[in-house]
Amino acid sequence: MKYHLIDRELFVLNRAKFTASMEQKTLAVFNSNDIYPISADGTMPFQQHRDIFYLSGVDQEESMLVLFPAASNPAHREMLFLRETNETIAIWEGEKLTKAKAFETSGIKTVYWLNQFPTIFKQLMAEAQGIYLNTNEHLRANTEVETREDRFIKQVKTDYPAHQVYKSAPILHKIRSIKESVELALMQTACDITDKGFRRVLDFVKPGVWEYEIEAEFAHEFLRNRSQGFAYTPIIASGKNACVLHYIENNKQCQDSDIILLDVGAEYANYSSDLTRCIPVNGRFTPRQKAVYNAVLHVKKEATKLLVPGTIMAEYHKQVGNLMEEQLVNLGLISMDDIKNQDAAWPAYKKYFMHGTSHFLGLDTHDVGLWHEPIQANMVFTVEPGIYIPEEGLGIRLEDDVVVQASGEPHNLMRNIPLEAEEIEELMNRG
Repeated sequence: MKYHLIDRELFVLNRAKFTASMEQKTLAVFNSNDIYPISADGTMPFQQHRDIFYLSGVDQEESMLVLFPAASNPAHREMLFLRETNETIAIWEGEKLTKAKAFETSGIKTVYWLNQFPTIFKQLMAEAQGIYLNTNEHLRANTEVETREDRFIKQVKTDYPAHQVYKSAPILHKIRSIKESVELALMQTACDITDKGFRRVLDFVKPGVWEYEIEAEFAHEFLRNRSQGFAYTPIIASGKNACVLHYIENNKQCQDSDIILLDVGAEYANYSSDLTRCIPVNGRFTPRQKAVYNAVLHVKKEATKLLVPGTIMAEYHKQVGNLMEEQLVNLGLISMDDIKNQDAAWPAYKKYFMHGTSHFLGLDTHDVGLWHEPIQANMVFTVEPGIYIPEEGLGIRLEDDVVVQASGEPHNLMRNIPLEAEEIEELMNRG
């Protein structure tokens, strides 16, 4: 991996948090992701399943983690099962985790090779009364593709029909949403790398450049700073493209009078950053562009103040809607009559601001969390209001990543990244 070794005490602590919520005489199993085929002998780059990484720090394929706090054999209370490495694998594929390196990474002393799993697992299940299975319960998950975890779950239900089955997801959604200091430092690094990429792009953009050239500038800066690359598919949307919320083609030439919406974030050590900035191709906002920009900026600043412990996200989004409503009236985009006659299920402001303002952020860009529970200190959220005016070919979204504090306003992990319209203009026109 490109990133520096993470302090294994993070993973020791994460496992302790998970096992503290397990039922008596149960075990939990977590699988790595597959390497997904494309065609012929081509594959997609490997991405580790975030849950096994969160609990162990193991970042390679064909890996399994077993937690069994009540195991009669103390050596079996935490176990890693890894693909057995050898000299041939090292020559063809590169270094894999040895047992010693796995302990250094995870803090788990008991490490077996993967071919030993069936025999040991059978022994464990004879002792256990139930098992935690790790299904994907993210509200926006696309679960059409069968994963390594899915195959394991099917096999367990076939082989052990008498065991009680429990869900890992509710525990993980709760504990993963509250970040430890080590995690926040990793996320800060991801944000700092994103800052470097953005400043590089401010020096690069001019009329006539192509969206994909801007994407390449970000990629270059991310990779040279130990990132694996983008935390999510980047959006480089100039002009009217910015009014397509998930525009990812990035294949248009940037015209002199356009605004470019840049929704781009670096990952670091599997942790995500998530940034959106809007910049003028020619280095200067028009009065109308600046008015819309500052309206969005006002909503972002006020929305950030609302992210305090005890906040219910559904109510938060309603309050942000009210903030946006006022700005859209000021901009002449909606009227008081529109508000008076609006459908409560789809308020008038939704015509120009149709998405949510915040989501959990962490190991996943749209990270797991319990949306129905009050937010807590050390949760990390994006704040990303926007105004999209297709008839003007103008879309503005501004986004930072913030950490909820025990008291006071959230801590902005992107506080050093240029945001004010005047600062962006100054940086784009220097020298």
